[in-house]
Order: sequence, then C-alpha cells, then structure tokens
Amino acid sequence: MTTEEALSWQAAMEEAEANRNRLWSYCEELARGNERARLTGPGDPETLWKEHVLDCAAALPLLPRGGRIVDVGTGGGLPGVVWAICRPGLSVTLLDSVSRKCIALGSIIGELGIGNATVACMRSEELARSNRERFDVAAARAVTAAGPLVELLSPLVSVGGMLLAFKGPRVHEELDEVGPKWSRLGLGEPFLHPYPLDGKSRVIVRWVKAKSCPGTFPRNPAMLERKPWWR
Repeated sequence: MTTEEALSWQAAMEEAEANRNRLWSYCEELARGNERARLTGPGDPETLWKEHVLDCAAALPLLPRGGRIVDVGTGGGLPGVVWAICRPGLSVTLLDSVSRKCIALGSIIGELGIGNATVACMRSEELARSNRERFDVAAARAVTAAGPLVELLSPLVSVGGMLLAFKGPRVHEELDEVGPKWSRLGLGEPFLHPYPLDGKSRVIVRWVKAKSCPGTFPRNPAMLERKPWWR
C-alpha cells in the first residue's frame, strides 16, 4: 500500500474503534438476528466484528460527513448500519427486497436507536423510479459483479455523487470485462482503493457520477445478466 492508503486504513480503524461500543452492540444484535432470518454468514459477534464490521469501516475515509446514502442489497445492514453508527450526519437507506431480512433489520436498528437509518423493502429498480438520482452515495457489498452492479447503482446517484463496491481478488477481471465503457451509465473511470483485512487483500472500487444516467436504466432484472449493457 502507498502511504496515503495506509493512512486511510489507519483512520478507518480509529473511527471504528471510537464507535466500538455501539458497533459491538450491533454485532450482538446481528448475531441474534441471524438465528431468525439468516442475515449474514457467521453468527458470533467476534467473527462479525473482524470479518464484516471492520471491512465495512474501511470505506469510512471515502464517505462524506453528511448526505444521503443507499446501501443496496443490505441484508443485515452491511455496510449501511456501520456507516450510520460512525457517521450520525448521514441519512442511510438500507435497501433489500427480502421481507424477512427487512423485518429483522428494522428490529435491530430500532433496538439500537439508530435514528439516521431506515429500511426500504423493495428492489433497487423500484427505488430508482421513486428516488432517481437523489442519493449522494450508492454502495453495495457482496451483491453481484461490477458490470451488472453499476446498472443498479448509477440511476440512484446524483451527478457529482459516487458509487462504491466492495470487491475481492476478481476485481480486475470484472472491471476488464466492461473496459472503457462506464460513461454509458454516466460514470467516470473506476478508481481502486486497496486495503488489508485479516491478511487478505480487498478493494473498494469507486466511480464518480459525471453525468445523468440514461432513463432506460435500470432495466428489467432478467436483462442484467442476459444482455450486459456494455456489449
């Protein structure tokens, strides 16, 4: 990592540590929620902290202090709940289409008193119709490949805002598949922010929204994989 990237990682971990008590309470609630609704993989708070909360916290240096954020495919609230706890000036929409997850997540944020986060139980295509280009940041973690993902995220973000995607070792393969065609969705070229997590190499991909996304996007969900927008 460069010095700048290392400092960003250090700042992210310091911010997580400063909010450790509330974040740990979230881990405990999420572990209990897993028993009811399978919100995420691991079920114990310690693993949730190491593998999920700290992972989500890595993006904190990239986020504004205020503004509207949407977490697409949030599941148990990752990364949106982590960001809402650490950044009370943000208004975070936790988006998921699975009702049992939405109900469980709503219970968690209610129990923890997270007043700057709300749950939206619908598909991203529906939210794009009612809140088109109204968010400052749209993010996703463990949802789908970069190409299909930006078709879901770009229509939600205002011009000048940004898209964030958490990625692993296949990130270059996913980005190379699209090539230089990001501008078709109103996006600039992707910028990669690598960071370490428990000995593994991870990357946050960031796109800046340069212009409005064409109104034809997002398309019907069946079209995302069948007819990629970049071909």
